[in-house]
This record gives sequence, C-alpha cells and structure tokens, in this order.
Amino acid sequence: MMLFKKEKEVIDLIEQHVAKVEACLTTAIDTLKAYLEDEIPQAKDLARKTDALESDADMIRHQIRDRLYSGAYMPVLREDIYRLVESIDGVANAAEKCCDAFLNQRPDIPPELRPPYLDIIRVSLGIGAPLKHAVLCYLRGICPVEVSRQHAKEVGLAESKVDRMEWDLTKKIFSSELSYGHKVHLRRCLDGIASVSDRAEDSADQLELVSLKTMN
Repeated sequence: MMLFKKEKEVIDLIEQHVAKVEACLTTAIDTLKAYLEDEIPQAKDLARKTDALESDADMIRHQIRDRLYSGAYMPVLREDIYRLVESIDGVANAAEKCCDAFLNQRPDIPPELRPPYLDIIRVSLGIGAPLKHAVLCYLRGICPVEVSRQHAKEVGLAESKVDRMEWDLTKKIFSSELSYGHKVHLRRCLDGIASVSDRAEDSADQLELVSLKTMN
C-alpha cells in the first residue's frame, strides 16, 4: 500500500497513541498492585499518572481524527481506521475507570482473594503489549499480515484466559462467607478489570477488519 505524507503522519500518531495506551495499562497495573498491598498514598499517585496518560492518549486520538478529516487515506478506510483508534483508546479508558473505581469505592478485598485478583489484573491489563505489536506490525508494514494476525490472536487468547480466571474468582467470591453486598461489590470490581481485555479484543477485531480491506 503506497503511503503519502498524510498517511505517514497518521501512522506516526497511531504509534504514539498505542505507546501511551500501553503505558497507561502498565501504570494501572502498578496502581492496583499498590492498592492490594495497602499502599494507598502510592496507589493514589499512580492513579493520577494513569489518568494523565489516558488524557494524553485522548489528545493524540483527536489529532489523528483531524488528520483523517484533512484527507489522509481513501474515504472507504478513514472511518475504519478511526474506529480502530477509538477502540484502542477505549482500552486505556477502561483501565482508568478501573483504577478510579478502586480508589473511589475502596473495595475491601480479603487477603486470601488478593493473589487471584492480582493475577487477573496482570493478564487483563497486560494485554497492551500484544495489541501494540499487532497494530504497529500491520501499520508499519514491518511484518507479513499473518504475523500481525498472530499478535491479534494473542490478544484473543489473553481475553479467553481472563474469562476463565474471572469465572474461577467469581466462584471463590460467592462461595466465601462474606455478606452478599460485599460479594456483589467485589464482583463489580472484577467486571471492571475484565472489561480491559474485552475492549482489547474489540480492538483486535477492528484491526482485522482494516487489514482485510487493504489486502491485495
């Protein structure tokens, strides 16, 4: 696919965007880990950094939209590319919301449930790396489409793993002797964690659509 100046500018911005999103997810993991270790001042600090990174990603998304409006890419692709960027931005947004929920609502997570919570946090929010590789591999043309699709498949596999972990942890929560209201609160926090990998899988699916439209 021949690239012109505006297309290259868009790709550069998307590269910056996915880097910010990955940094946001990494910082969110650190935020939630600090919370689970009762390091609340540190968790608050990291949550603010997570919010700032999400805002940075959002600003870059607006720049990408402006470049697309100015005529980058063929009209048939513009909407799909922007939807891809928007879906990736949603991953960072989900991570930010997850951190905000923990710091605002202060869920009381029993010690025996903290390790499985941390495990699912690391898998769900650690999904940024394969997503970034899939997007950049395709947009930069630095690897065959099959390799980009393999990275996208890794996102789907991670999301499926999160689903299994979510199921197991839900069983542990509801088989415990906690009050029903406490169980429901912990379950809602778990939903927030799992939503990050759900959003990432949506982005991988959107990338598949874009790549199909540009295949020769």
